[in-house]
Amino acid sequence: MFIDTHTHGKLAKNLPFSEQFTIRLFQEAKKRGVEALCLTEHFNTRDFDKIYAYIQDHYPREGDTFLVEGVRVFPGIEVDMAEGGHNLVIGSYETIIALREEILRQESSTEFLPAARLFPLIKQYDVIFGAAHVFRKGCHNLELPEELIAYYDFFDLNGKDMGVLGPNNYQKVMEVAAYYDKPVLAGSDTHQYLQYGSVTNHFARHFQTIAAFREEMHQGDYEVIVNPAVAEKVEGANLVKKVLKQLQRQGGSYDFPLAIE
Repeated sequence: MFIDTHTHGKLAKNLPFSEQFTIRLFQEAKKRGVEALCLTEHFNTRDFDKIYAYIQDHYPREGDTFLVEGVRVFPGIEVDMAEGGHNLVIGSYETIIALREEILRQESSTEFLPAARLFPLIKQYDVIFGAAHVFRKGCHNLELPEELIAYYDFFDLNGKDMGVLGPNNYQKVMEVAAYYDKPVLAGSDTHQYLQYGSVTNHFARHFQTIAAFREEMHQGDYEVIVNPAVAEKVEGANLVKKVLKQLQRQGGSYDFPLAIE
């Protein structure tokens, strides 16, 4: 099973939810060979609830996943921490909604939770927990005390970082994961569909529950794949993203249907 473990359902955090844009993302993921993905939307994105409510209301559920436009979707969330840095959480729909609500209850309007409070809170839930794009500027996950880093279940090999930071990022992530004896999972960090396929994971078996996902990850019977054209895919996606955001600012709509005639 080809699975992308870091994706988003919107073009940007501050934009409104668009059914048309989100549906197109899943359709394009399918076209590009993505069989499953983790929808790790930012916990503080605008219209977060609308995204998951739409999926729950319109698509069938299997185990802990939803079948959306032919793609198996594992619910997830991306959470900021006070120290600077992002964290990926993958779980069932009910778990992700409950966890987000608890985080929001404990945060102030201006500050994120520190890792010492956030990480134990997250691991009270039945989730798979990862450190996102750890070598990106402004991310300080690896500067945390080792007892907090130990909470992580995996490290994120990020498609955007592979495109922007270059191939050395692969070796650095692998070395860090080996040092902490943690798996690596590849996630495209897609906000615009051209980025699908920049990186992915090829698991030998299919699965549809968090328990099975965790087991397969720890067994290690999968391959992390980096597309040779990762830099071009990320550059193209970033360019389209900028144009669509500018269109929105000029009074248009970012969900303008793009198609090759």
